[in-house]
Amino acid sequence: MLETITRLDPESAVATLKEAIDAQGLKLVSHINGQANAAKIGVEVPTDQILEVFHPSYAVRVWEACKPAGIDIPLRIHVSGDGEVLRISTRAARDVFAPWANPVLDAIGSELDPKLKAILDAVEAA
Repeated sequence: MLETITRLDPESAVATLKEAIDAQGLKLVSHINGQANAAKIGVEVPTDQILEVFHPSYAVRVWEACKPAGIDIPLRIHVSGDGEVLRISTRAARDVFAPWANPVLDAIGSELDPKLKAILDAVEAA
C-alpha cells in the first residue's frame, strides 16, 4: 500500500492529485465523490473520494498480457478523512497485478508504481 497524509482540504487535495495524475502521463478515468453522493440521500459523511486512474496504452498492454486482468484496471486512489487530516492511499500496481503471476503484468506494475508514488508525493509536497 502506498499512503500519505495531508492537512490540505479535500478540494485542494483532489485538485492537486488530478494535476499530478496528468503530470505523470496518466488519465483520470473516474472521480467518485462519496460524500457528495451520500448528501444526495440526506446523509453527511466524512471525506471519502475515489480517483480511478489509468491510460489507454497501459490498458491495451494489460489486455494483451492477460485479458482477465482487465478486472483490476483502472487503479484507484482513495482520499479519506475526518477532521483536519486526509489519508491518500492506493494499492501498488505490482500488488494489484501479482495474483495473475504474469511477468508482463509485473513489468507494467513496476512502470506504474513510481508514477503512483509521485502522484501521492505531490499532495505531500503541497
